Amino acid sequence: ARSILKMLESRKGFELKILKALGRELTVQMQNMLYHLGEEWQKLAVWKLPPSIENSSLESVVLRSELHLHTVPSREEVEGPPVASVLKAFAVLDELHSKLKVFGQLLLKYILKPLISYPSIQPVTEEQSDVFILRFKAKEPDLDHSSPTEVFHKIQLVFKVLHQYLSNMPLEQPEEDKKEFRVTVAELLGDVIWGELSDCLIQNCLVDSIPTDSSKLAQYIEVIKSTEEFEKALKNMHFLKGDTTDLLKYARNVNSHFANKKCQDVIVAARNLMTSEIHDTVKITPKSSILLPGLPSPAAGDHLKKETTSELLHNTVNLENRIKLSPNSFSLPTCRISSSVEKLMELAYQTLLEATSSTDQCCIQLFYSVRNIFQLFCDVVPTYHKENLQKLPQLAAIHHNNCMYIAHHLLTLGHQFRGRLTNILCHGAATFVDLVPGFRRLGVECFLAQMRVQKGEILERLSSARNFSNMDDEENYSAANKAIRQVLHQLKRLGKVWQDVLPVNIYCKAMGTLLNTALSEIVTRIAALEDISAEDATRLHSLCRTMVQEGPQVFTPLPEDSKNKTYQEEVPVYVQKWMTFKEMMIVLQANLQEIVDRWADGKGPLAAEFSAAEVKSLIRALFQNTERRAAALAKIK
Repeated sequence: ARSILKMLESRKGFELKILKALGRELTVQMQNMLYHLGEEWQKLAVWKLPPSIENSSLESVVLRSELHLHTVPSREEVEGPPVASVLKAFAVLDELHSKLKVFGQLLLKYILKPLISYPSIQPVTEEQSDVFILRFKAKEPDLDHSSPTEVFHKIQLVFKVLHQYLSNMPLEQPEEDKKEFRVTVAELLGDVIWGELSDCLIQNCLVDSIPTDSSKLAQYIEVIKSTEEFEKALKNMHFLKGDTTDLLKYARNVNSHFANKKCQDVIVAARNLMTSEIHDTVKITPKSSILLPGLPSPAAGDHLKKETTSELLHNTVNLENRIKLSPNSFSLPTCRISSSVEKLMELAYQTLLEATSSTDQCCIQLFYSVRNIFQLFCDVVPTYHKENLQKLPQLAAIHHNNCMYIAHHLLTLGHQFRGRLTNILCHGAATFVDLVPGFRRLGVECFLAQMRVQKGEILERLSSARNFSNMDDEENYSAANKAIRQVLHQLKRLGKVWQDVLPVNIYCKAMGTLLNTALSEIVTRIAALEDISAEDATRLHSLCRTMVQEGPQVFTPLPEDSKNKTYQEEVPVYVQKWMTFKEMMIVLQANLQEIVDRWADGKGPLAAEFSAAEVKSLIRALFQNTERRAAALAKIK
């Protein structure tokens, strides 16, 4: 009817009202037929879902769901057409694909995807004279994720039920036509659901089955075989057609997926370590070493088997130097680092060790993942811990040590593994040395920023000392004394938080620089005074004496007090203005002749610390304008 009507309407000048009426009637009859076919289809494929599914988990919904596939309408109904006739009618009306698409989506949502995602769900089939019933039961899973073999078995069971349902259609067609029609229905259903089903199998099943250890890769052949058998079974049931699908390609490409998964796991583990607390520390000494994997000697490598001339040379001539370097010459000094950073280096070593026993492609990926770890460190740690690194001096010191520790290992990390990695990386590419300056700069910049903060606080406290002028006024003296005490307290507090954290030499340099800032500021302020009375001089000397007596006590790099005396005695080495400060104290209590003697025509200790103009300014501030002062000033030149 449709084809004849279309042919008549295509003729030019052949416009009859009867044709429009026939067209409308044809549309009404088609829709009427589709409605009745739809009702028949609902009787043949019956979904029995729980009444309330909105607030229930998918797992509980599936366990209470059933699918009833009737080969003929139920006996309580009036005798109706078999399923084959219904599907045939849908095919004639070009509606079979849309009906199978709706059925396929329900099949995916309530049966296939839950079977993949929930290891506890097991399918149960029941076959009666006129109906196939598919229901589910709960089983305690052994693991969080089902093995691919178990999942394939469950999915295959469902497809067997569908295959029986589609295969047992009593079609009244010639044998050839019957076979063709049956294959078409199965293939149509397969085309509708296979793409989404294979993606779900890959993402929720095969991805989790990829090994995380290269030693287990050989066992994965079982998964590949299971995948091949699964696809073969679906092809035999006509749900799949063509060659290898994405599912099998994914399983066979296990080496690449292993490398990708391993690299992803490594980066995730590294980032978790980077975002963990910095203050949880471990002590590093020259004798301590990371838990290095047992690396074979470079000579054991097939591509490195060559004679070394040095061995031949040592057999004849002894070139050994009598003077030997200390065993600790190239060791990292004793300090504290974050335990997370120690674990990060262990992760890098273990990953590189795994790379040595992997395929070439995997080896390259793992190597560059380790490089990515260190590049990620430079981006993540300063950003994630930014506020704490700025506010807390101890964390800034630990971060400095962390960066130096990593840089120390990066110097030799590539060399240690150079002979064990793939040939592509063996000729200079397997190196981490280029990352060393960046790490050193990262640590130094963070610590120097903290030093600038501490310097700023010291200068701010000394700014409240009222320029150390008019010390005979009690308020002025009290303010200056308070400022000195605050500075000493700040330095002592820093000395404690950096104690046993920074290497001793860095500790002494840092504390020496900060103490020097305080002394230099005090000297500058006192030297700038225009008038210093005898009372002022006495009180200024008293304040300076406090700094000289208590200043060295801030040098406590080690927890044992007895061992710190050595560093406290070496204060002039670390504090540039120490002798200048002591000369200032002497001048404040000296008479004119003593000052002239210490100047000693520009060759004395006073001349070594102050310029002639500065000494003259101090003399004018300390002494009244007399002939003796004029004579003394004349000698200062």
